[in-house]
Amino acid sequence: MAQADNKTKPNDQSVGDFLNRIEHDQKRADSFEILKLMQEVTKEEPRMWGDSIIGFGEYHYTYASGREGDWFLVGFSPRKQNLTLYIMAGMNRYPDLLEKLGKHKASKSCLYINKLEDVDKKVLKQMLRKSAAYTKKHQSGC
Repeated sequence: MAQADNKTKPNDQSVGDFLNRIEHDQKRADSFEILKLMQEVTKEEPRMWGDSIIGFGEYHYTYASGREGDWFLVGFSPRKQNLTLYIMAGMNRYPDLLEKLGKHKASKSCLYINKLEDVDKKVLKQMLRKSAAYTKKHQSGC
């Protein structure tokens, strides 16, 4: 099997230092709140992945092609345009929750929000909890 050489890897950079460097006050406050929320949901410690992603937990994946690697269960990145949350189980698993979530955009495994106050945090927690559990359970068969 081919081990993927992911460019984005876990490292020992300080999560707190990274978040404290966010210039926009609201985005920095939202990021610390998302940090707490994801830590609470996953019971995992946050870890920097690359220069700009904070991930929680880890799982091993193997695609049908034979490509395999390691990635985080859930994570987020405070991007310039929005807060990007990584829902590794995929958005298509949660149409009912997405409907109730509030103002957002979504792609295959990413949830984009402008401000945390735009979404229902209880619904977001449910989605994160379900995604982390699903990903852990099905980790080899992504």
